[in-house]
Parts: sequence; C-alpha cells; structure tokens
Amino acid sequence: MITHIVFFKLKDGSPENVEKTAQVLRNMEGKIDVLKYIEVGIDVLHSERSYHIALITKFDSLDALNVYQVHPEHQKVIEYMTQVREASASVDFES
Repeated sequence: MITHIVFFKLKDGSPENVEKTAQVLRNMEGKIDVLKYIEVGIDVLHSERSYHIALITKFDSLDALNVYQVHPEHQKVIEYMTQVREASASVDFES
C-alpha cells in the first residue's frame, strides 16, 4: 500500500475559500478507480507553520499512484490547485 500525503497552503486562506478548495479535492472520490482511500482535512490550529489543507490518499502500488497522477480527473484538480495554492509539500510512503 502506498500512502500519498499533500499539504496545501492557499493564497486566500479565508474559511470560505479553504472549504471550497477542500471540496474540490473531495470530489475526486469515486471518480478514479485506482484511488482506494481519500481523506481531506482542514487545519484547526492556524499556527504560523500550519498549512490550510491536508490530502491523504492511498493506492495499491506505485504503479497505481502513477496512474492517478495522469488521470484526467486528477489533472483537473492539479490545474485548479496550481491557481489557488501558495505552496505545497508531499510525502509518499509504503506501508
């Protein structure tokens, strides 16, 4: 199992924009067959080092993660996130 975690810091950190962006991420659920698990969390601490949103996804293999990366639904999300994010960081690990 591969876990793919991405943190997003948005240009506009207003609660409305953060929720709208989180929903864009959640909307991938059920649309990408290799995506076995998705969770989207919104930061509650709002500290200086916090990112606004965490995306946690799981895949059966690295090959499945690679299929996800180029899937048309994910590409739409990437296009949106490129416009709204200030920064992002990711970690991918095997469990």
